[in-house]
Amino acid sequence: MSETLPGAQVVGRIGQVLRAVSGAMPRGIGTTEVARATGLARPTAHRLLSSLAAEGFLDHDSKAGRWHLGPELYLMGSIAAERYDITELARDHVRALAEETGESAFLSARRGDETVCVLRQDGSFPIRSFVLYEGKRFPLGIASAGLVILSFLPRDAAERYLARARLEEHFGPEHAADLIRQRVEETRAVGYSTNPGLLVQGSWGMGAAVFDAAGQPAWALSITGIESRFSAERRPVLGRLLLRHAHALSEKIKR
Repeated sequence: MSETLPGAQVVGRIGQVLRAVSGAMPRGIGTTEVARATGLARPTAHRLLSSLAAEGFLDHDSKAGRWHLGPELYLMGSIAAERYDITELARDHVRALAEETGESAFLSARRGDETVCVLRQDGSFPIRSFVLYEGKRFPLGIASAGLVILSFLPRDAAERYLARARLEEHFGPEHAADLIRQRVEETRAVGYSTNPGLLVQGSWGMGAAVFDAAGQPAWALSITGIESRFSAERRPVLGRLLLRHAHALSEKIKR
């Protein structure tokens, strides 16, 4: 890769770098990890990271050798939240899900071809799953939040995504397009998604889509826990609870 990248390509690379750092919060991420996550050469990744830090978009912990999101992003995010953030509307629903189920409950937002966890509330059950946490990103179709959002996209949009995503290359053969299509149909039939330990063995999740004012699945409420907490008898009860809170939140957003 040349030292000087064309303008549009630079913007794309910066976006990749920022997403890689964001996905590693709060522990931070090293330069080599950023290069691996973005497909950039390590010198290019380091140059972009350093430039972003100089502008305040990133912080660098020189002792630990790790990069973190910086103060400029916090300030910009605070302003952008006035338009895009629904966490205050969703907080009561996430808390109620955690209290009523005992599991960890989440709000995830769709960003392009990904979901990003933006809110987490742990329940009372002492054994928890840490597959999902605030800032964690997954492609659409992965985990219960990504699956339920994908399931309620227009069918042609979902099909175009599956045709290019090649999720099995990064998440294993159980995420081949044909298998995800089957799970999409199952999700559409019952209204909520189930992830039966496909990411981490024994860690289950369920999700329900939250729709924006245009009727598009823009967020998801979900819960995660250990397999024994998601028995065949309990799953429909959890599913109805998720759907009730997702519908109530969607109605709040419309108003």
